[in-house]
Amino acid sequence: MLVIAPIIYGFFYPWPYSSEVVNHVPVGIIDHDNSNLSRTLVRYASASPYLDTERFINEQAAKEAIWSDQIAGYMVIPTGLEEQVQSGEQAHVSVLGNGGYFILNKNVQLGFSQAVGTVSAGIKVKKSIAKGAYASTAAQNTQAVPLRIMPLYNQTEGYGAYVVPAVSVIILQQTLLMATAMLIGTWYEQRRHSTSVRGWLGRIGALSSLSFIVGCFYYGWAFELHHYPRGQNMLGTLLFLALFCPTVATLGCVLGLWFRQRERSMQILIFISLPIFFLSGYPWPADQLPQVLQVIRWLVPTTPAINTSVQLNQMGASVSQVAIGFYALAGLWLLYFVLLLFLRKRIPQRKAYL
Repeated sequence: MLVIAPIIYGFFYPWPYSSEVVNHVPVGIIDHDNSNLSRTLVRYASASPYLDTERFINEQAAKEAIWSDQIAGYMVIPTGLEEQVQSGEQAHVSVLGNGGYFILNKNVQLGFSQAVGTVSAGIKVKKSIAKGAYASTAAQNTQAVPLRIMPLYNQTEGYGAYVVPAVSVIILQQTLLMATAMLIGTWYEQRRHSTSVRGWLGRIGALSSLSFIVGCFYYGWAFELHHYPRGQNMLGTLLFLALFCPTVATLGCVLGLWFRQRERSMQILIFISLPIFFLSGYPWPADQLPQVLQVIRWLVPTTPAINTSVQLNQMGASVSQVAIGFYALAGLWLLYFVLLLFLRKRIPQRKAYL
């Protein structure tokens, strides 16, 4: 559970996201104009690597195709488009996408907008040349301020590079929690759980060391295997793991003493991974959570850990820039250890009383 499970996750969890960027999204085109301009627009859209185009007779047929998941969106070219452009009037085309699939919808909007933008730029160049401008000058004037888009921390703009590094922290936490709680629960059933404070620190240190090694596997090899951004601040990442692993191991000891049964730890912890991920504030804005959850979420190590990990590993933040995350983890470790000492004294007394 502690070593094999996270390594298996490291291989197979990122696999569905290996494509990273979705290409050739099926889309529809309704051409009511049937002019040279509209055919040019259709040709540019068909050449886009983001789109796989299909012609439809009317908009109702395209809507039915969206409802049956045959296409992810469509573009409507209205009647009289070429006449409007030639007369200098403002012309419009409509692009509609299925908002239920935000990644596909993004590519639908991007592919069609690039096609329309390219055709529009060509029209502006031709008009400028017709007025006597040089071709090079006309081309430059279509974009007076050149736009250059450079993704900083997710260069492929892929979903895997966004979600896997954050979920990896969840994997490290949940596997360590379940392994620790199940181990303590087993010892409790065998009446071997009692030990001194030094003994508990030794248990925490041993379990944390194993999880630290698995964490190094993720940050040092698994992310590299799947070509995710990594290693921007490796020393800071190692310091983060050195604090994160004991914090989680201590919480696992607390839960093991609290549950008192080996199976109960697995039954409860395996179902809370997804809620914990959303409470972290990474996939969902934290300020949009109910006020009570905004407080409760700071009792879980992954709340400060996920953002601290991503900022150190992918963004290259310094330790001082993520100091709040380190302070939060240290405070949680102290809280968990105090709870552990409390349960260590109370549980044997209750058992003797019963």
